[in-house]
Amino acid sequence: MIIDTREVQDIHSFYRLESLKEIYGIIGMLLPILILVVGITIGVLVIVWLEREISAGIQQRIGPEYAGPLGILQAIADGTKLIFKENLLPARGDGRLFIIGPSIAVISIFVSYSVIPFSYHLVLSDINIGVFLWIAFSSIVPIGLLMSGYGSNNKYSFLGGLRAAAQSISYEIPLTLCVLSISLLSNSSSTVDIVEAQSKYGFLGWNLWRQPIGFIIFLISSLAECERLPFDLPEAEEELVAGYQTEYSGIKFGLFYVASYLNLLVSSLFVTILYLGGWNIFIPSVFFSDLVEINKVGRVFRMTIGIFITLAKTYLVVFISITTRWALPRLRMDQLLNLGWKFLLPISLGNLLLTTSSQLLSL
Repeated sequence: MIIDTREVQDIHSFYRLESLKEIYGIIGMLLPILILVVGITIGVLVIVWLEREISAGIQQRIGPEYAGPLGILQAIADGTKLIFKENLLPARGDGRLFIIGPSIAVISIFVSYSVIPFSYHLVLSDINIGVFLWIAFSSIVPIGLLMSGYGSNNKYSFLGGLRAAAQSISYEIPLTLCVLSISLLSNSSSTVDIVEAQSKYGFLGWNLWRQPIGFIIFLISSLAECERLPFDLPEAEEELVAGYQTEYSGIKFGLFYVASYLNLLVSSLFVTILYLGGWNIFIPSVFFSDLVEINKVGRVFRMTIGIFITLAKTYLVVFISITTRWALPRLRMDQLLNLGWKFLLPISLGNLLLTTSSQLLSL
């Protein structure tokens, strides 16, 4: 059988076209992830700068001012310093757990950003169990902290890891019950559907007004999950030196701070999505949705405005969290556990039962 030269060229062109399709498919899959990672990194740097400035204002002192304009580059300078510092390993610790622990804490929080809708039709992965995926991955973080504490072969580190696990279990349950109440109200566990369900009546349609008790419990529980004052018992300096971070140095030490600020940002985003209407503005979307959907320019404008509104609400929650850190004293361990098990858990369970009853009566 004789194959013509033109047929050989057609075959080569076909395979080349298929290879280009595969390359473009890979680029199309990786590009949104890369944009999301860059955006999250910028958001964390802004939070670090805000915390330094807000804490300086509360304590009536001068904040960072030399690293860039208004000290905006101070976080980059600190990160660069930690990268070039020596990474020490405990002599009798478990090296594998010591290294894996911080990575698990950071990666599990990063995955949670995949289900966050930053604006209209702007979400990496819109799945039916979006909010519960965040809860599932956030519950992995204390496992990484416990591994770090155990692998350090240090009593203070191990106690810090145990405290992190106990604190996470105590506040994960009220947090989940609040999310269940929101899912019942929205008839969905998708983050996009939950935001859409709050767009009908504008400002008055936000879940903040339909679930005020759940909002307070969710906010307190999310702060406890972030392990920030007044809930920073796993790393209390006066009791545990630095908790599970005691034996860490260099970039591994910095990963714990990255995980903390990533957790603060993702928790604030979920407060915005679940209770503050997400990308929705203060007026019902019916009045302007037809105007902005006329052409592509209108859709891009709506998406841009949605991103701005989502981030504005998120950073308002971040401001409240930072102010809380520098205004309230640290709780004792027994007070922290009593607050979670004896106060927040019964109230969140009662809130869920009331929400379920109201939904059944409305059928």
